[in-house]
Amino acid sequence: MNLEKLCTEVIRIVKETGQFIAGERKTFQLDAVERKGKSDFVSYVDKSAEKQLVEKLHQLLPEAGFITEENTAGNDGEEFKWIIDPLDGTTNFIHGIPPFAVSVALLQGNELVVGVVYEITQDECFYAWKDSAAYLNGNVIRVSDAATTQDSLIATGFPYYNFDRLDGYIDAMSHFMQHSHGLRRLGSAATDLAYVAAGRFEAFWEHALHAWDVAAGVLIIKQAGGQVTDFNGGDNFLFGGEIVAANDAYFKEFYDIVHQHLGN
Repeated sequence: MNLEKLCTEVIRIVKETGQFIAGERKTFQLDAVERKGKSDFVSYVDKSAEKQLVEKLHQLLPEAGFITEENTAGNDGEEFKWIIDPLDGTTNFIHGIPPFAVSVALLQGNELVVGVVYEITQDECFYAWKDSAAYLNGNVIRVSDAATTQDSLIATGFPYYNFDRLDGYIDAMSHFMQHSHGLRRLGSAATDLAYVAAGRFEAFWEHALHAWDVAAGVLIIKQAGGQVTDFNGGDNFLFGGEIVAANDAYFKEFYDIVHQHLGN
């Protein structure tokens, strides 16, 4: 399988979906929103975008299954699986603020082999495939080389459910607020991870996430020279609901701090 060629086709499909989302944003009304939870929203835009992605990706790779946020298609145990978030940052989208993104990754067995994150509002497409460099709109990107908290800008996401770890989360935030360049909460984990890969952020952590939030960004960060783990130094970041990601130089210090406050 030619992964570079496949990634090029995924980029085309993802951008087409992004253009659909951007067009719908112009006339979107809040009364089109459904609640999946207290602060967890979905709209016809998410559902329509996911349907478009599933149809086009199925044509591209008919043997692949799907892991999708809005359950447009199921997971039947195929060797290849597309992991799709049709609109990462739905809350941002419905309020008309950036960023929001389309995220698509391809999993072969237990290995991520293609990842594409298209941040719609800035028309920025981040992507990588197995053994490639990482790219932004055709240009190679790398993680930053900042090596300490005091030299780092750090991203996170505030949990909107599963508040069992809230005290530890706030303690970690307090540490980074006092010792780093600052904290940012963009509201799109896919975008956060892409920004780490591009060297805009040094690090990112969050819990209560899903595979479709992080899969594409994980591959892009790794191909850009960064590292990814869970809160306990393992590899359960894709389906375990927690992630620590940072550039290579800062990774150990950053992981140690997150683990201290949020590890088991």
